[in-house]
Amino acid sequence: MIWSRHNISSPSRADVLLARLSGSLAFAVAVLLALVLLMLFKESWAVLASGGWARFFAGEGWFPSSGQYNLWPMLWATLVATLGALLLALPLGLASALFGRFYAPRWLVLPLRRVMMLLAGIPSVVYGLWGLTVLVPLIAQWEPPGASLLAAILILALMVLPTVALTSEAALAAVSSASLQGAAALGLSRKGIVLGVALPEARAGIFSGALLAAMRALGETMAVLMVAGNVVQTPGSLFDPVRVLTANIALEMSYAAGEHRAALFASGLLLMLMVAALAWLAGKRGGRLYA
Repeated sequence: MIWSRHNISSPSRADVLLARLSGSLAFAVAVLLALVLLMLFKESWAVLASGGWARFFAGEGWFPSSGQYNLWPMLWATLVATLGALLLALPLGLASALFGRFYAPRWLVLPLRRVMMLLAGIPSVVYGLWGLTVLVPLIAQWEPPGASLLAAILILALMVLPTVALTSEAALAAVSSASLQGAAALGLSRKGIVLGVALPEARAGIFSGALLAAMRALGETMAVLMVAGNVVQTPGSLFDPVRVLTANIALEMSYAAGEHRAALFASGLLLMLMVAALAWLAGKRGGRLYA
């Protein structure tokens, strides 16, 4: 056996420097996140102090001029759009990853991955332009006005599809080759290997990717603003125009003042807490799945 002077028990100077640099960057990110949360809380305190969070779920609607800041219609639209996008993107993205990993011919694997990477890098405003000029008119032919919750769901599903596909492919690629070879040696079919070995071992990564896609859908602004119709109402059907929380902030922040401005910061704080809850769920649930 060959012993190295610089092994895991006696790290080299470069290892020590890398560890310190990584730790410093991680600490800086944590501090930055804490500062963002502190700023949101500070800016929204004016409206939170005069009624707390209950004030944002009572009242007739979002009427800043009358001092009414009911976020429920926009929160409901945000949650439904995100969930609908995930319900569409998750099976499609997982199917794309399974095809690329187990069924696609070798010459097609790299082009398929490049297409997904290209879709992931397209700016959201480009998705919004496509949705506004193509998707909304198509929906309007079916059920006017076209700009609706359905348009928001479809455009979000298209935007988060590459995230689901790429993270699922990475999770499937991390499955132990010994497990796959052992299953093949036992005579399992390709379908049996995929369903009985690959998917169970990759479930933690797939779950984390789905939550990452949900975070992106929650935070998306421009594309949804362009196709959703921007009417503050609780949707009664998929064809109703809606306004999500992020679009509301983008539309009104330029002229908001006083409590109105504080209410918009409270909306941002609510979104931040929702994303933080998803991140916590990803870490906790992902750890259980790996265990």
